[in-house]
Amino acid sequence: MVSEAHQRRIFLKSALAVISSLIVPSVGYSRWDKNAYNKTEIVASVQSVGVTNLADLREGGGKITLLTPKIAENGAIVPITVNSKIPNTERIFIFAEKNPQPLVSDYVFTPHVEPFVASRIKMSETAFVHAIVLAEGVFYRTAREVKVTIGGCGEDS
Repeated sequence: MVSEAHQRRIFLKSALAVISSLIVPSVGYSRWDKNAYNKTEIVASVQSVGVTNLADLREGGGKITLLTPKIAENGAIVPITVNSKIPNTERIFIFAEKNPQPLVSDYVFTPHVEPFVASRIKMSETAFVHAIVLAEGVFYRTAREVKVTIGGCGEDS
């Protein structure tokens, strides 16, 4: 015979499991903006996310860390990480300059979330990868060149 206390514990554990599965954290997410992702030129692509003048982009000043390999053996899987130490970072955009559609990804962050992204991107050929950070209405950027030996967007380099 199962004691009443044991039944209560089983019920509480089950209830907590159900409740915790219903709670969805809204910490950061990727978004899809059809207009921005369909641009084919890097300048138009950057402007489509809200940058009015490319000269207005401020350098990250060491507050944006963009890690990429110097040489990517396969452009279909280029690992990248971006970390922003700029206060109140709202969004991080990743662009690959010579891709058919330069905007690779767009991440939105809620307050009190560390703006950090680790992903793999596709690159069609050797090009610069740009990380653009939006914080309090100001855009910051940093970039690194990645040499691609085999293109990942259906073309060989």
